[in-house]
Parts: sequence; structure tokens; C-alpha cells
Amino acid sequence: MVSPETIAITAGRNDTGGSLAPAVWASSTFQMTSLDDGRRQAMRPRTTRFYGRHGNPSVRAFEDAVAALEGAEAAMAFASGMGAICAVVLGLCNKGAHIVAQQQCYGGTTQLLAGVCPRFGIEVTFVDAAQPGAFAAAVRPGETMLVLAETPANPRLDLVDLDELGALIGPIKVVDSTLATPLGQQPLAHGIDLVVHSATKAMAGHNDAVLGVVAGARELIEWLWGFAVLQGATASPYDATNALRGLRTLGVRFRQQSDTATALAHALEGRDGVLEVRHPSLASHPRADLARTQLRHPGGLLSFELAGGVEAGTAFMSAVQLCLPATSFGGPETLVTHPASTTHAGLGPEELAVSGIGPGTIRLSAGLEGTEDVLADVLAAVDAAQAGTTASPDPAEGALGR
Repeated sequence: MVSPETIAITAGRNDTGGSLAPAVWASSTFQMTSLDDGRRQAMRPRTTRFYGRHGNPSVRAFEDAVAALEGAEAAMAFASGMGAICAVVLGLCNKGAHIVAQQQCYGGTTQLLAGVCPRFGIEVTFVDAAQPGAFAAAVRPGETMLVLAETPANPRLDLVDLDELGALIGPIKVVDSTLATPLGQQPLAHGIDLVVHSATKAMAGHNDAVLGVVAGARELIEWLWGFAVLQGATASPYDATNALRGLRTLGVRFRQQSDTATALAHALEGRDGVLEVRHPSLASHPRADLARTQLRHPGGLLSFELAGGVEAGTAFMSAVQLCLPATSFGGPETLVTHPASTTHAGLGPEELAVSGIGPGTIRLSAGLEGTEDVLADVLAAVDAAQAGTTASPDPAEGALGR
């Protein structure tokens, strides 16, 4: 069986003309050979040489690569991860539909489900994904159209049993697998119908593309295409090309980031001033057994809770020097953020509590710097936060001199 790392190198090369680097098809529209040809193209799903909103050769190359990595019949790219999530939710659910979704997920997804869906007459039931059987218990036979999970979940790395989810009968089962990437897990192999990624993150991997993608059965993807043409969240050929380039190095990047995050998680656990650490590599993770059997790699994201709440979080964010304060993840730089103030700022206190996000929660995305350098910077910042002061070393020394 060919490994995902090999597929990441070889997939998406059907229309390159022998070029090893992906080609950028920047055209928004293409010349028709005849009126009949134009009519056929206008009615054909996912055509790539008609009009940019319908499809593009550069975007298709990226889509084909993701489909191959996920073991899917087809994939479709969108202008962002939220564009992909919106297309799935609003493209598959009508007024009166019922959705079951987990409480622990990305803030934008929560806002879409809790704030936008009710306006369209779509009812959403939120469940605690940490509880086995929670999804099945909330499904209403004949009413539930969609079950939506995010695993590992942002930012607390909660895990959902994909086999348990895939065994549900009736609703369309969707998993946001952004944190795991296709190299960490393949939800479709567990009976999931659609897998969603914010390809902006580790897939593209260089902080130079904004992109989302959905993979699954061809019939479902073509249905979503019909909605997407009207929705207009069209993927840029430039971003798709950058993301395809990123897929080529995803294997080595993801291993390095996983190794660094694992080292950080173990170093932080039990340290003064750190109340809790969440990473799938830890034996203390609530679903550590599931992490060992379901994930090929534990991933480059971890979160930890600092004693001292917002003040400690603010002190930590001010103290880091090598790590950069930023809200994304999966890129070459190690990034840190305070979810309650950034990625989940749109949630109220109760919603934050339900999501497990505390006032001192820090999310860290491990980059590609030397592991020891990242460790030194993070541990020094934790100590500074615990002391209640911002670290002020000699500027000439820098983070790497610690």
C-alpha cells in the first residue's frame, strides 16, 4: 500500500505537461470552440475551462491531490475553510433540517451553527464530543440531516471516535480534519461521508494561501458544486497552486511539528504555573487510547492553561520572543495565541466554558525551528507569566541565546 507521504508527492500531476512545479492557470475565463461547446460547458459539473467560478485547472490539480490523499472519489476547493464549512452546512440543509454538532470546535464554525443556521430555520443540537455515544443519542431519525464533528478539535484537541461516528445510520456525517491533515488520519476510511479542511493551515503550510477543501463521494461533491457556483466562494488558482506546493512537503513538516509539540507538551505538563496541558501524545489526554489507535501523528498543535487567567496569558504572549503571536497554525513559524481573545472572541463566557477554553488558555502551533530553541522560549515565557512580569532579557541576547 502506498503511503500518504508518497501520495502527497505524486498526486495532482495530471495536467502539468511534464512540469515538476505546479502550473498557475490565472485565467478567469476560457475561449469557447463553438456555441454548442459553451452550452455543454455551462451544464457540465466542475468543468475547468469555462469560467473561473465553475472550476480552474490549477484548482483541480489541488483538488485531485487532496482526493487522492483522503481516499476520496472527488474533492472541491473553496476560498477559505469557512467557505467550505458554509457550503456543506447550507448546501446540504434546508429549512426545517436538524444538525447535530459538537460543542468543542473552531469559533467560526460555532458562530455559523449557533447564529446563522437558526435564521434559516435550521435547528442545531450541540453535544459534548468527549462523551461516547453523545452524537448517536442526539440524532433524530428522519429529521437529522447532518452530523458535524471536528477531531482533533481546535483548540483543546478533543477527539471523536471516527468508527463510532461512521456507524451512524441516516444523516450525512462530516468531519473537520484540519488539525490532523490527511497524513494524520483519513476519516472516510471510518465511514465518514465528507471530510473538510482549512487548507490555509498545515496543508498549504507557508502562511501564503487562504483555502478550504471538501472531499468525499463524487455525487456529494457535485451537489456541493451546484451550491458553490451560486455561493461564489471560489478558490484562487494562486492559492491552490501554493497549497499544492505545500502538500509536497507536508510529510516532513508535519513530522517535525508533531515532534516539537510532543516535546513541549511533556515539558509543560506538571510545570509550575501550568494547570493543564492538552496534546494527543500525553497519557493524561482524556482519550489517549483513541489517540494511539486513530492518529498516525499526534500533530503540531497543543494547548495549555496558565494559572493566573487573562493576566498570565497576557504576560506569556508578551514574553515570547522566538514564538510569534498570531492566530493561524500549521506554518513554518511557531505561533501562539490566546483563544478567548482571538480565535474564539465571538463566543460568550458560557460558550467558552462549554468549549473548555479558560481565561488562561494558550494555543501553540509548533513550527520548524529547532525544538530546543522553541522549548527554551516557551518555558521562559511560562516562568515570566508565573512571576507576573514580562521577561526583559538583554536585547542583544535574543531568544536563541537563552
